[in-house]
Amino acid sequence: MNNRSVSGPRLPPGSRPKAIHIQKQIPSSSLAAITRRTLLLTIFSALFIGVYRWADAIKSRWYIFDPSELHKITLEAIERYPNSTSAVIHHIVQSFESQPTLKPYITANPFPDPSPQAVSAYPSEWVFNNAGGAMGAMYIIHASITEYLIVFGTPIGTEGHTGRHTADDYFNILAGQQTAFAAGSLEAEVYRKGSVHHLRRGQVKQYKMPDGGCWALELAQGWIPPMLPFGLADSVFSTVDLITIYHTIRITAREIIRNLLAGKI
Repeated sequence: MNNRSVSGPRLPPGSRPKAIHIQKQIPSSSLAAITRRTLLLTIFSALFIGVYRWADAIKSRWYIFDPSELHKITLEAIERYPNSTSAVIHHIVQSFESQPTLKPYITANPFPDPSPQAVSAYPSEWVFNNAGGAMGAMYIIHASITEYLIVFGTPIGTEGHTGRHTADDYFNILAGQQTAFAAGSLEAEVYRKGSVHHLRRGQVKQYKMPDGGCWALELAQGWIPPMLPFGLADSVFSTVDLITIYHTIRITAREIIRNLLAGKI
């Protein structure tokens, strides 16, 4: 008996067998689930953008501070107490306390007595702030979703990045001076005692408080929560000062919640 080999069709010399591609079809149930999720995400995104634009257009309704009035009060305080930063701060906060529309939303006066003082009566309410490479101390007078008002500064100088924020910032210089510049400018902006440095929302600059020190009354108006990561990042990733982080969050959250309960957004 002859042995016969069984083989398939022979390929021409030099040719290769064709690869067979098997395309898997997505089950109709999975395709429907993906479509549903995409639709829900689109609807949610559209609603979020719509609500944000609406809220952003009317956020000024929730402001309780007027930058022009704040500057006026600052100038009055500086004129009355030209040689005492603590007395200037006392006068400013006292003027807020005398206004029924503001008093419920502010903290205690850091300097209850107008006489010159080197140390605040409430040292536990002051916290260091490391942000953008700069370092200073701050005292929160008011904090809410759309505004904050703080005393910020240092007696020994600092410099750094302002941050790019979702709020307008008004630095009322109480003592010393602040210099700043924006990229593209070859000259420094100089803000002396009694002047206001307005950092508009979305702008960014380098700023400096010289070795002689500088103290400012800083008003921010806009969306405050998105600014908080900038204010905490250096403390979290650089100084790792957990106690300062704790007190910053404690005081800020306390005031925001207290003001929310009082109807101030």
